[in-house]
Amino acid sequence: MKVAVCKYRIGEPASFEAFAARQRALLREAAARGARVAVLPEYLALELAATLPAPARSDLHASLEGIQPLRTAWLALYAELARETGMYVAAGSFLLRQGNGRYRNRCDLFAPDGGHFWQDKLQLTGFEKATRVIEGGDALKVAELDGVRAGIAICYDSEFPLPVRAQYEAGVRLLLVPSCTDTAAGATRVQVGCLARALENRMFVAQAVTAGQARWSPALDENTGEAALYAPMDVGFPADGILARTSGDGAWAVAELDFARLEGTRATAQVANDRDWPGQCIPALARARVEAFSSL
Repeated sequence: MKVAVCKYRIGEPASFEAFAARQRALLREAAARGARVAVLPEYLALELAATLPAPARSDLHASLEGIQPLRTAWLALYAELARETGMYVAAGSFLLRQGNGRYRNRCDLFAPDGGHFWQDKLQLTGFEKATRVIEGGDALKVAELDGVRAGIAICYDSEFPLPVRAQYEAGVRLLLVPSCTDTAAGATRVQVGCLARALENRMFVAQAVTAGQARWSPALDENTGEAALYAPMDVGFPADGILARTSGDGAWAVAELDFARLEGTRATAQVANDRDWPGQCIPALARARVEAFSSL
């Protein structure tokens, strides 16, 4: 299965139609490179706030409210593009208003046969907590893509091992990570999280990122990082765990993920963190005890 991850330079679309035209061109490029799965970055829908009047687009709360009427068109756009390109499309994320006046950071995944799946972000960053209107999700899901089980961990969620482990135990071998980070430290944390999840669970991880500057947006003003595809750091895979990564102005990193090989090497792995996971859960290791030095 070929998977493409996007390094998406934030723009300033004048209309939804302009936004849609860019998505169409971008996803057609990924399809032309043979991708079956394409991953776009977190907070992608907030680029649509550029279509709002100046006072609204420069205010996060007004931006969140202002993009809600575009939700139906958003869903229709990516459903159409998934069908047209024949790809599974993870459409970044859309901060979706809930009935309680709060918003959830939702990644929609569209199948080429018209199917729709979604996963909400579970853990909130300090920025998201500070908004006082974004809330975490309350469900962990798994989908099947051409017989391969896949899960989604939105940005910060990739830094938490236990939910991803639960997805692994439900059969996930491909983790999709739409991300958005504004500092080099943030980009490094998500990369380390992706590498760790690939190592612990012997799975492939596909991370998309935002890039560039958007001074008009309080959420997308600064963006950094590279999109990448990760594998376990073991025999048969790259020693650094990186299968492909963007650089410069390139929008896509693409790699062929061999799931048969992934499973075939599981029994002969040099270090089998996935199999040895239960060893850390024995009762004697549940708590550490403080112990004084003793005399020899």
